[in-house]
Amino acid sequence: MAYDLIVIGAGPAGITAAVYAARKKMNFIVITGDIGGQAAWSGDVENYTGYQFVTGPELAAKFEEHMRAYGITVKEQEEARELIRDKAVIRVRTERGEYEARAVIIASGKVSKELGVPGEKEFKNKGLTYCATCDGPLFSGKSVAIIGGGNSALDAALQLVKIAKKVYVINNMPKLGGDHVMREKIESNPAVQVLNGAAVLAITGENMVAGIKVKRLDKEEMIPVEGIFVEIGLIPNSKFAGIIDKNKLGEIKINSNNETNVPGVFAAGDVTDVPEKQIIIAAGEGSKATLGAFKYISRMR
Repeated sequence: MAYDLIVIGAGPAGITAAVYAARKKMNFIVITGDIGGQAAWSGDVENYTGYQFVTGPELAAKFEEHMRAYGITVKEQEEARELIRDKAVIRVRTERGEYEARAVIIASGKVSKELGVPGEKEFKNKGLTYCATCDGPLFSGKSVAIIGGGNSALDAALQLVKIAKKVYVINNMPKLGGDHVMREKIESNPAVQVLNGAAVLAITGENMVAGIKVKRLDKEEMIPVEGIFVEIGLIPNSKFAGIIDKNKLGEIKINSNNETNVPGVFAAGDVTDVPEKQIIIAAGEGSKATLGAFKYISRMR
């Protein structure tokens, strides 16, 4: 069955694109590994219009509720593996099958960078995680380490300090980055110890994480922790889109109408080269992408 549109991803951009497609009465589906995207990983959100304060999971739940209200078909836990253009049809291959449509919106967001050190793969989901919002409550009363020094690491620290007994922030740069207000909160909290200029060498333990080996001031040391949160940045989830032009960061290049270099393929949100990565910007870009796709399909008929 050929659809009018396939939306890849269900974060703020993908969900907004889907809501707009539903309102346009388009025949479409959403293909996604999860629902909520990075919004669901965020801590406190204070810059989304209409909400003076809302947590990331609460905002993501509102997005999903809005999408579900339209009875949209969502292929959950199904990720795109390949994008193919065959004449006027776009094919999306997943691990479960193949779908085709007249237009596609790529709103697949970003995925967490990995450390690439011994023990990371072995202890993934065994004390090592990439989402403080998702997994933080599992470490109540325990000592944890956050790896990173930017806003995502600081956000994770501010969440975990309310839960954990001790929070180490392991930053490989000389000083913390991120927003000034967040840095002040972190550096003034007695439950947080910041280790600047520290390189992670390995994750250790037996069945579960028990410690992290770092090198600082030319000395190696072992920090005993039961939880490790990797917050060293994100990379665009665009590898499957081999036919699409990208910049050196792997972000999909788009114009002001959210069009890519391939006719019928649009993109929106953090997977693109739009300069600012914000929830509200991703949502706006999702609406633009659907409006562009609708016009494109209308011209085909």
